[in-house]
Amino acid sequence: MTTLAPPATIAFIGLGMMGRPMANRLAEAGFKLRVFDLSQKAVSDFVGSHPSALATASAKAAAQGAAALITMLPDGKAVRQAVLEGRDAAVEGLEAGALVMDMSSSNPVDTQKLARDLAGRGLALLDAPVSGGVKRAVDGSLSIMVGGAAADLERARPAFAAMGKTITLCGPAGAGHAMKALNNYLSAAGLVAMCEALVVGEAFGLDPGTMVDVFNSSTGKSNATEVKGRQFVVSRTFAAGFTAGLMVKDLRTAADVASHLKLNMPNLKQAVAYWADANGRIGASADHTEIFRYAEMLAEEGS
Repeated sequence: MTTLAPPATIAFIGLGMMGRPMANRLAEAGFKLRVFDLSQKAVSDFVGSHPSALATASAKAAAQGAAALITMLPDGKAVRQAVLEGRDAAVEGLEAGALVMDMSSSNPVDTQKLARDLAGRGLALLDAPVSGGVKRAVDGSLSIMVGGAAADLERARPAFAAMGKTITLCGPAGAGHAMKALNNYLSAAGLVAMCEALVVGEAFGLDPGTMVDVFNSSTGKSNATEVKGRQFVVSRTFAAGFTAGLMVKDLRTAADVASHLKLNMPNLKQAVAYWADANGRIGASADHTEIFRYAEMLAEEGS
């Protein structure tokens, strides 16, 4: 099968905070894009910056004539609606042999079903969620976790390489989405641990910036301390570009995977409860680094 290399045509659905810079990278790499988003402003803004891209009015229209379809949507339900079940779904515009690449964060069990349904129509699915946030989406250094057939990954590799630095085949369909959910569980747990350590240390009289520096030269070092400590938490800018609501969604996905496998994971359950309660207090649209504010609230309530 033909490798997905420039100037191949890609349908890109979802031009949000992450989708737009990812689509930018593809356009800059020389791919021809047919774009769609429920926000027509997002579509017109993108085409205004990339005149070679074609604005379309539906997922079906975007998919027509495309060698591949990329979705970057809020969750698996939105993906299934756009790709398979909605009015003017993309599947009605794709030709047999086209490649579907779901780069959203979706439930892996649902992804397995979507893969089977698409296979029945002669379409291959790669689930390929990303990690790295907006900054790494902009510079094309995302980590991409892929589920699906190795041969399909090789077909898609040039497109993934335009958006990411690390591309890892994690297993069959659903494996990429399972890996992303579990990765975000570790990310969420590390961020909460750092925030609680900062709250306690500051109450004791330690300087938060100094604390982060020590963490980063000691065994407490993590992505939270390296990437979010001084930058977003100590500075109180809280602008990492990923919402608390999305973090809860990914944590629930990880918990659903454990439940589906009949595994009791008490710390994972506690993480879901902690972040869900935080959403009620700081708001689902709050940046996820604002979990520090929630940690402060709990500390004050316990005093």
